[in-house]
Amino acid sequence: MAKRTANGSAQSPRRTDSLSRELIIQTAIEILDSDGESALTLRALTIRLKTGYGAIYHHVADKSDLLAAATDDVITRVLSGTATAAGPRDTLRLLAQGLFDAIHTHPWVGGELSRQPWRPALLDFYESIGRLLDALAVPEGARFDAAGTLVNYVLGVAVQNAANARHLTGRDADREAFLNTTAAQWAQLDPARYPFVHATVTQLREHDDREQFLAGIDIFLAGIAALRQK
Repeated sequence: MAKRTANGSAQSPRRTDSLSRELIIQTAIEILDSDGESALTLRALTIRLKTGYGAIYHHVADKSDLLAAATDDVITRVLSGTATAAGPRDTLRLLAQGLFDAIHTHPWVGGELSRQPWRPALLDFYESIGRLLDALAVPEGARFDAAGTLVNYVLGVAVQNAANARHLTGRDADREAFLNTTAAQWAQLDPARYPFVHATVTQLREHDDREQFLAGIDIFLAGIAALRQK
């Protein structure tokens, strides 16, 4: 039976089982995914978890700490999910694809990584990239630039795509309408001044963001293969 507060309003029953940091983080991720970063408050957590502020503060310092922990959790799962017996080239591609998909699924992750690029999980990701580049025999002097190029490409494209998705409603029809409108504008351009843009109208209308991203990864892999030959 629900208790009553001093003013007579109903009060949700408190949970009787133990509250863990892992449960708090997973609940925060659910709120972030469903309602966005602005919806993540400690009050929202106390209501969702049927607990008090003290129990939350026992595990996390504040909202910033919680958001950082949720981001680390998502990236850590990407790393563990790509632990395969595949060769370094395929593993590198899987890692890039995994981070892209994670930011697509959890758009708030991109914003947090942009604010705190030193997050432990992102450093682990960067370290994994470095080891794979070493395994691919990329010259030591080129590894720093190669790793930075790949990580910046993945984050840049994933964050931009996530931002674009937020401007639309997320339905395929809305994306299709946006691309059709843009393609129609490109088609009106002077082909003498914009020959390349004018020629890619059909590709713009029909392209898949994820497939285009993966094509970029393949271009990167071809580039580091050229580095090994120097």
